[in-house]
Amino acid sequence: MSRRNFLSLLGGATLTACAPAQLAPVAQAASASSPRKGVGAVAFDLFTLFDPRGVDQRVAEVVGNEPGFAATWKSKLFEYSWLRAASGQYRDFEGLAGDALQCATRTHHVELSPAARIRIQTAFVELQPWPDSKVVLAQLRERGLKLAPLANFSPSMIRTLLTHADLLGAFDDLISTDRARSYKPDPRAYALAEKSFGLPRSQIAFAAFGSWD
Repeated sequence: MSRRNFLSLLGGATLTACAPAQLAPVAQAASASSPRKGVGAVAFDLFTLFDPRGVDQRVAEVVGNEPGFAATWKSKLFEYSWLRAASGQYRDFEGLAGDALQCATRTHHVELSPAARIRIQTAFVELQPWPDSKVVLAQLRERGLKLAPLANFSPSMIRTLLTHADLLGAFDDLISTDRARSYKPDPRAYALAEKSFGLPRSQIAFAAFGSWD
């Protein structure tokens, strides 16, 4: 589903999945209409709520000017998650992040102290929310929609990230794919939303960041 159609489905609320310069003010974009009949809940990829560029910024702070290091780390992390999902050999997201970081250090011949590794990996739980995330989540809750992140992050990572951003209370549940012992795009990961919300998939909207999601 396209972003435009997704927003129409929810009655015009602004959901962020782009850089701040591309955002429309919430006051102009949101409407007073209620959600289309049948939609009772929204599950979010976390990057529709948080700016992922914080990961690259943290890498630059720790590693310095090492071209491609952040890209290698992130691409390997998602590659590992897909391979783990396809092979049925689960390892939690924090473990995968460490494995991918090790690969990036070997590829780019970078030495990192244990403290530096921890500082880089904690970037995922210290991301900044998009400027309108808190307002839009409140608007959706006012319309009676159930809300939850549906993320590859481990349960503790999701809770830490939302607590850091003061958004923990915005959600009815925190859905980690750890419950399915797999990762998106495994269908079992998305099916967790049906169990969490107690609704059929036809009544759940999903806010995706990546086109593959």
